[in-house]
Amino acid sequence: MGVIKAYAQATIEAGAFEPLDQVYVENKIRALVGDEDVPAKAGKLVPQLVELAVQRGKIEAGQTAREILNDQLYDLMTPTPSAVNHAFWQKHTVAPAAATDWFYQLCTSNDYVKVDAIQKNVAFTETVADGNELEITINLSKPEKDPKAIAAAAHDTAKKYPQCALCLENEGYLGRLGQAARSNHRIIRLNVGGHSWGMQYSPYAYFNEHCIFLDTKHEPMKIDQQTLINLVEIERQFPHYFVGSNADLPIVGGSMLAHEHYQGGRHVFPMMKAKIKQELDFPAYPAVQAGVVDWPMSDIRLRSEDTNQLIQLGTHIMAVWNHYDDASLQIQAVDAAGTRHHTVTPIMHREGAEYVLDLVLRDNNTTDQYPLGIFHPHQKLWHIKKENIGLIEVMGRAILPARLKDELHEVKQFWLNAPNQIAAAHLPWAKEVAARRAITAENVDQVLHEEVAQVFSDVLADAGVFKNDPAGEAGWRRFLQNL
Repeated sequence: MGVIKAYAQATIEAGAFEPLDQVYVENKIRALVGDEDVPAKAGKLVPQLVELAVQRGKIEAGQTAREILNDQLYDLMTPTPSAVNHAFWQKHTVAPAAATDWFYQLCTSNDYVKVDAIQKNVAFTETVADGNELEITINLSKPEKDPKAIAAAAHDTAKKYPQCALCLENEGYLGRLGQAARSNHRIIRLNVGGHSWGMQYSPYAYFNEHCIFLDTKHEPMKIDQQTLINLVEIERQFPHYFVGSNADLPIVGGSMLAHEHYQGGRHVFPMMKAKIKQELDFPAYPAVQAGVVDWPMSDIRLRSEDTNQLIQLGTHIMAVWNHYDDASLQIQAVDAAGTRHHTVTPIMHREGAEYVLDLVLRDNNTTDQYPLGIFHPHQKLWHIKKENIGLIEVMGRAILPARLKDELHEVKQFWLNAPNQIAAAHLPWAKEVAARRAITAENVDQVLHEEVAQVFSDVLADAGVFKNDPAGEAGWRRFLQNL
């Protein structure tokens, strides 16, 4: 069978068209790749069609043009946004998980969620010295930027449409150099905090069913009481997902501070499984259980079926932290110029009828000694992780740069006294590990996993405002007295 005819049949079987539409759909495909059909080969059909378009000069051979055509073709088998929303909310009335199962399947089958690329990522789990289990990933899925797009961006000063990668206007957008193709993109509309929001999946997911909840207005991120109200409302609608927000300040925040959004998904992170090391009592909020979490970062956990008390106590904790100083630990809420330096990373999930809220205390001050942040990975750890510690890492899942795949292979070669090209940045660490561990060909992979996980644990400890040492414990006591 011809590849054009085969893909037309596939789009009809997906439900976007009826059998009567066969000729119409074939012609839609021909408009994109050329008129003559050729025999289909084994494997996915869309890459074959894209290659056909390149060979016939219908598109350029560059990465951007290929991605645009790929998503145009997949858009043919994707229902319209109104149809997607109608089907989603019909299924949601039966069960929220049924709705997200259906939507996630749609977003993987139409190649919006890049399953093949995500499977390239390296991932493993290890228990570290403090007893916590950490998840390590090396992100290999997200493609490098198109060189043409980089060059174009350097000279492009025009106002953008869409304004950013999270704007609602991305839904169905064709794409261009420097702006991702989104023809096959669909967003679920929902009400959060009395405002219009959207829910979509992340194309290059960092965990299972990684989704994004986004304000339909392009407004900066802000952490306050409304954030907690919003998280509760999202949990009511999606009780099988966690939801959390990156902090709203540079250094301790995520990479997208210009657009209000949260992240969520169906994954139980290591921090969620961490135990309470100190119970806290707040008599004014009797329905709320509270405690300090046994975790490298500084986390207060609240749990309750009473969401009003949960929100009120969470708001109180944030208000105190936002004005709290401890000079002995270099903790300063507001500097002499009036710049705010304190915020939280708030994360919520459900355990039955209970809402569980983690408030991770963040401080983005810098000094000459720590120019990238006092509570940021310190320089000796940059060989593994130098980037911001955002929401996902706060919860114990490392998102490490792609460079490490090859670099860590050279570290293993170094440990085995084999020819290697170990990077100078890794050498002090590699020597220190080799001095205290007996490393063989049989255990080198396990040693590598354990030691990288321990570095990530140290990264989280650097980001914690109250360290797990006597000075940090004393700092916790002083702060808790202020609550």
